[in-house]
Amino acid sequence: MIRRLVDSEDPDRLYTVTGGRSRAGDTAFDLVTLVTSRSEPTPGMQSEHVRILRVCRAPTAVVELSADLKLPVSIVKILLSDLLERGRISARHPSTPNDPSQLPDPAFLKQVLVGLQKL
Repeated sequence: MIRRLVDSEDPDRLYTVTGGRSRAGDTAFDLVTLVTSRSEPTPGMQSEHVRILRVCRAPTAVVELSADLKLPVSIVKILLSDLLERGRISARHPSTPNDPSQLPDPAFLKQVLVGLQKL
C-alpha cells in the first residue's frame, strides 16, 4: 500500500483547506508581495494559518511562502486573504522609484552582470 503525503496537492484536501473557495477575496496578492506576521498563532487556528504566521515572522514573498508550505500559490493567496482580513498579517507590494535619479546607475549594473557571468 502506498501512502500519500499529507501535503500533496490532493484536490479534496485543497478544497478543505480553503473552505471550498477557489479565489482569494478582493485582496490582490501577487508573487512578490511581502507578507509579515502581525500576531502569534492562537489555539484552534487552522494549521496552515499557523505555519504562515510562523514563516512570516520575517518578511516573506508569496512565492517563497508557497514553496515553504508546499502548496499552490492560488491556495496560499486564499489563506493569506483570510489572515489579512483578520488583521493577523500585513502585506506590501515592492515599489519602484518614480524618480529616475533614484534608480541604480546602468553602468554599475553592467559591471555587476559581467562580474556574475565570470563566476
